[in-house]
Order: sequence, then C-alpha cells, then structure tokens
Amino acid sequence: MTVEKGTDEAIVQKINDGFDGAGIGPLDPETASKFGIYLSLILRWNKRLNLTSLRDEDAIIYRHLAESLACARAIPEGVRTLLDYGSGAGLPGIPIALCRPEIAVTLAESQGKKAAFLQEAVRTLGIRTRVYGGRAETITETFDCVVLRAVDKMPRAVAEAAKLVAAEGWLGLMTTNADLGRLQKAAGSRFLWDRRIALPKSAERIVALGQRQDRGGQADRDHRDTPRDA
Repeated sequence: MTVEKGTDEAIVQKINDGFDGAGIGPLDPETASKFGIYLSLILRWNKRLNLTSLRDEDAIIYRHLAESLACARAIPEGVRTLLDYGSGAGLPGIPIALCRPEIAVTLAESQGKKAAFLQEAVRTLGIRTRVYGGRAETITETFDCVVLRAVDKMPRAVAEAAKLVAAEGWLGLMTTNADLGRLQKAAGSRFLWDRRIALPKSAERIVALGQRQDRGGQADRDHRDTPRDA
C-alpha cells in the first residue's frame, strides 16, 4: 500500500481493516491514506476540543468513519452540491468529499473552534470543500442534497434543513429506526421517503433519503396560498 507523506501507515491499515470488517471496504490506497490523515487530525484536535465524545480509534472508525462512508455511497448519482448541516467534526461531509469528489460539499458549523478544525482539515486534505462558519439556516442557497447527523434539537434542524433542499433534491437523515418517523414529519409532506439503508454493524442506525417532490417556483407559491382546511 502506498501511503501519503505524513500518514501513519498503521492507522491507514486499521481504517481499511475496520471498513473491511464492516462490509464496506477496503478503500483504494490514496483514499485510505486521506482517511488516515483525517483520523489523525480528529485524534489530535480532540485532545483540546470536544469534536466527538468517542476517544478510541476503533470506535471512531466504526461509528463515525464507516457510517459516514456508507452515507456517501448511499447518496444518489447526479448530486452535484451537498450541505452537511451542523457538520461538527466534518461527519459525514468530509468522508463524502473524499469518496465522492464529483460533489461540491459545504460544511456548515456555527461553533468557531469546530469551524477552525474544519478549515484545517479541508486545507490538509486538499479537498474541494467549503466551510460555512455560521448557522446553517442562514444560508440563502439551495443544494442537491442536505445531510444531517447528530444535530442538537434534531426535529427543528430537520425542518430548517428541508428548506435548503433544491427542487427534486434529497434530504439525508442519519438517525435510528425509532426516531425516523418524527424526523420525517418535521421535514414536511413534500418529501418521498423511499430509500433506507442500514448503517454498518448496527441493527438500529440508518441513513434515510427523501426526495423533494415539488418543482419549486409556482408550486411553492401555490402551497403557501392553499388554505389549511382546503
């Protein structure tokens, strides 16, 4: 295996072994090396900044990286722009950018120190990714896909995220079977939920994808103008 300069080969091997054990790997050498760099950054920054409550390498690989990789692979073909809403440590946005380079990823994170970590990760990894250092709901553009994972006040966040999905775009929720129903309700009636993928090594955690059905424009105005009891 060819490992990029500055990458711990043992970490890269552990990542590939973990992905293989989860049934979703291994990765090609270049991508695996970038995942190794990313994991090293998380471990280093996590010592002084609470990026994730997980501290163990294996736990981060299985719970964060493998699940984010599964999400990346579940995103439909044709998606060109994606927003990671409340990105935190860059999950799942950075793994998506690493595995799906055709997608222009935006990482939205309002906490300054976490946004600084994201800027450093993007710079170090050399990926085509933008960091939005503010509240995601203040973004004025829309995206082909918006994804959420472990965001505070999740139902409210889902409702706001749904507004940022372009016509016929996708809303991706990394959640559990138990919580999916209330999050789908929060997203509103415009989404058709026909894709649900089990996440690696879990009977409960899933990624669910809903596609926005209206075409925007006049359809949006008609929806707003329709009386509630019509």
